[in-house]
Amino acid sequence: MFVCVLPFDIKNSSLHKMHWQHTKSSCWLHCFLIGSLSRSLLGLTEHANNHTLRDFGSPTTVIEAPLDVYEYVSAPLNWWQADKYCEQRFAELLLESSESELSKLQELLRSQRLTLPVWLSDRGTPLKRQVAKRRRIHPLQVLEFRTKTDTKFAKVLAEFPLLPAISACAYVQWDNKSKEIATIFSYAVPKLINEFQLRGYTDEEGLVRFALIVHGYHSPYFPVFRSDGMWHHFCVTWQKWNSSWEIYTDGKKKSSAKGLAAFQDIDEQGTFIIGQDQDSLGGSFKEKDSFSGNITDLNVWRKVLTADQVERARSCHRMEQDLIFAWNTTHLNIEPTVQETTVQFLCPGPSEECKILESGRKIPGFISCMQALPFVCRYPRDVYLQLKKTQSEPDHAFINRVNSLANSTVIPENIFADDTQDLNITVVADSLHVINKAMAEENGTVGPANLLFVIQFLKKVADAEISDQEKAESLEDMSRHFVEVAGAVLEEQNTDTWAEINPIVRGPMTIVHTVNRVVSNLDQLLTPERNKVAIQHKNIEVEVRQVAVAEESSNDVYTVEHKHNPRADQIEIPFNEVKRLAEQRGPRKVTVINTWYGYGSFQNFIGSANSNTINQDSSVSDGGQKYISTQVGSAIISSTMLIDNEEISTPVYYNLWHKNESPQHHEHLVQPVCVFWNFSISPETGGMWSTLGCTVLSSVSDYTSCFCNHTTNFAILLQVYEVQRTLEEESTLKTLTFVGCGVSFCALIVTFILFLAVGVPKSERTTVHKNLIFALAAAEALLMFSELAKTNEVVCITVTAFLHLFFMASFAWMLVEGLLLWSKVVAVNMSEDRRMKFYYVTGWGLPIIIVGVTLATSFNKYVADNHCWLNVQTDIIWAFVGPVLFILTVNTFVLFRVVMVTVSSARRRSKMLTPSYSLEKQIGIQVWATAKPILVLLPVLGLTWLCGVLVHLSIVWAYVFIVLNSFQGLYIFLVYAIYNSEVRNAIQRMKEKKKALSFTNCSHQINYLSSPRNTTSSETGKLSPSPPTSSISTPIQSGSPALKEGIMKGNLSSKNPVSISSIMSTEKPVVELTAFKSSVGCR
Repeated sequence: MFVCVLPFDIKNSSLHKMHWQHTKSSCWLHCFLIGSLSRSLLGLTEHANNHTLRDFGSPTTVIEAPLDVYEYVSAPLNWWQADKYCEQRFAELLLESSESELSKLQELLRSQRLTLPVWLSDRGTPLKRQVAKRRRIHPLQVLEFRTKTDTKFAKVLAEFPLLPAISACAYVQWDNKSKEIATIFSYAVPKLINEFQLRGYTDEEGLVRFALIVHGYHSPYFPVFRSDGMWHHFCVTWQKWNSSWEIYTDGKKKSSAKGLAAFQDIDEQGTFIIGQDQDSLGGSFKEKDSFSGNITDLNVWRKVLTADQVERARSCHRMEQDLIFAWNTTHLNIEPTVQETTVQFLCPGPSEECKILESGRKIPGFISCMQALPFVCRYPRDVYLQLKKTQSEPDHAFINRVNSLANSTVIPENIFADDTQDLNITVVADSLHVINKAMAEENGTVGPANLLFVIQFLKKVADAEISDQEKAESLEDMSRHFVEVAGAVLEEQNTDTWAEINPIVRGPMTIVHTVNRVVSNLDQLLTPERNKVAIQHKNIEVEVRQVAVAEESSNDVYTVEHKHNPRADQIEIPFNEVKRLAEQRGPRKVTVINTWYGYGSFQNFIGSANSNTINQDSSVSDGGQKYISTQVGSAIISSTMLIDNEEISTPVYYNLWHKNESPQHHEHLVQPVCVFWNFSISPETGGMWSTLGCTVLSSVSDYTSCFCNHTTNFAILLQVYEVQRTLEEESTLKTLTFVGCGVSFCALIVTFILFLAVGVPKSERTTVHKNLIFALAAAEALLMFSELAKTNEVVCITVTAFLHLFFMASFAWMLVEGLLLWSKVVAVNMSEDRRMKFYYVTGWGLPIIIVGVTLATSFNKYVADNHCWLNVQTDIIWAFVGPVLFILTVNTFVLFRVVMVTVSSARRRSKMLTPSYSLEKQIGIQVWATAKPILVLLPVLGLTWLCGVLVHLSIVWAYVFIVLNSFQGLYIFLVYAIYNSEVRNAIQRMKEKKKALSFTNCSHQINYLSSPRNTTSSETGKLSPSPPTSSISTPIQSGSPALKEGIMKGNLSSKNPVSISSIMSTEKPVVELTAFKSSVGCR
């Protein structure tokens, strides 16, 4: 039985008349549309490409496509009714898609001569599905200004700060008898009386015109709505930035412009008056400028509301951010002659326009969601065929037993046909009781078709609108039987049946959703004498409780005891949060709804297949442990807060007992994860688990505590890993990594200083080396101390970004090393200056772009949860792995090319030297020609990182990977400093210059002491103008054996050092490796 609820009587007769006209027409239309849905639903029978059927004179047509099956229903319904129709038949309303797909659908419907337009669904469907719920009646306090007078006013008791922007919204009933200008509100400050004001009047055509005043500047009057005695919603906005203003009425922008008032803030500490124009601060009212009519739900924000936010304000949805004043008559100083009335206000939905598919249009159109139109239900083809197969094999004994016990057709013979009458709450309670009894006689096991029939009936009951006038006893009885049937559906004995119908029903969380919707009606039963309603079943428990905000209390905790375990499942909403919300919204009704679903009912139904928190693949490992699976390890618990029937999201804490897998498999690691069920993710499968906003506070082997910043359905998922390394091995690897990075960092710093200090000749090669060394040293320094930053979120994000940048730059300069080497092997037609510019763009430009774009597009999921590095559980990690894989691929090809050229050159030299060398010597030359470039270039080109893909195979590969890469800096030091001939020659030249300078100074002193006279000259203290005696600049004279011997000891050209490049080498190779260039010093 559906009852239309009209507002309570209003004392003032004119107000009563205006409000009655508005709600009477809306309510009877609302009741008619609800009743139309509950009539007999249209039936389908045989599978056909174009099959037309009829029921109560309305045809339905089934059209088959390769991937989908469409059911066209010509019986017009509004958007919400059409969406419910499709949902109850396990289909979905036709979804908006690309232009090409919409054109194909238009052509398909036209080919069947079907009428357009039809309703379209979109990605905002989950929001629209809540509209019917939000269209409930809200009790609002109304201020009545019966006539124009100079005495009636209401003063806002709120402090106003400096306002660079402002928005004010309210509902108003305009007095259609008054034609004079009326001031809806005025804000005055000591410096200026007309600081901010809204006024209006009714013109000769019966249109109400509004004008805005800011800083004394008056906008033109614009028509906003008709003076029809109905409630109209308005919003006015203004901002200093461009002096722009906007006026919205009933969700539509009616006027806007720029340049109203100077570029200055609205002043602070002013007086805000409703219903009067202030000629002095807070007073001096005039009757001719006063307001007559009714006003309610006035709210003021310190910002400019967007169009979507205006629509939310229109739907009586409170937006807390930047809210200066929230409508609450206790926060108003109301003049005694102004009457206050409570009105049961029917707020519109947050979106009153829905999309439609029209004939001849490539893009969707829009129309009022309340209009009745034909519509199309879409079935995935496999789901439709499975439905056909399942409904063709019903258990007639079960159906007959239910219908016989109920003495009516509760379950039809065909799942597509429904002959239920208008839902009466008493009849529904009896039907649910009969179904529960019949299922109990089946010993808990029900066939697929019958389970679908039962679920379909539950969905229809959940979709029904239950009014406040329903009998309390019947409502509670119906809810109790509903919970019992839902619990029977979720019995573990039905696991095999669920496996068959799961694609059709979209998972057992559908049952959770229906239960939550039904029990939300129980708040109607709460009174001051009865503040709690509880329903218990072995699989489901429900508690609906009214919270006394005015009383000092502790946190609102809901507890479920376990029969065989001393621990209990708990969920709590912090009382301070409840009190804060209630204080902001005034003394309103606060209800908390808690539900609990037993662990055994879900462990086999939903798990890793419905989890977006696990991105690991069973073949991928981090080296220490390999991901195996994910499973639901706990019960599902939920908490929902309602303030005046409006659902409010709040932070919650919950504690859940869960099973422990570790005693069975000692080689496995079980990691608990705090999750919630997100219905908006993957709606085609009914939703997925998500960790967004949830964190683990503490955990033991079988009990976990969590925090989430929102309310919904929560659980504990257990991620199972195969342990591949012991704690001792992990500790050893961490220690080795830290030591290796420390040694490498020191070695890189020494190498970098040598390149700068000893005077290594500048070239492309040395420039590339220095950039690579700098990037790698910075990356390893950050890596060593990154763990210290994870306690501070901002510092951790900063460290992660720089780690990402410097490691990316390191690999980019490794790519440049490969490109430089390639330019030595293959002739490149590019000047050195242009090449260096290209190298810098590649080495630093690309990493900066990659990191910047990644941060800009994915800032909220950039950092991992437990350490300061990229989040490997999302696609963010590919911002590093992708470029690295590309660089390693390019450098592998470069190394292969270098080896081929080197081996070819060595083979030619071997043939030329055949008479001189033995066979073993020739083989040694060729082997070394192959091994040398590999040994030299593997670390420089970054190819040792390829070992990372093998670390999950064995602990040995993990050690190899750590040694090769953490000591990469040490290897570079050895190759580029110790055994680099250019560095050695530069150091030797420094030594020779120092010795030469020392010898010169010594020679001057000897000459000075041996001089027969100590003469005074202007050149005293200076070197001799003649060239100094040096082994570098002058030849060695045979007559100076002592000098010759001293200089020869420091001359590299006379005694070359032994290096790797000299081993088994006969002549200069064709390809000159960057780290083993021959000496260019004196011979």
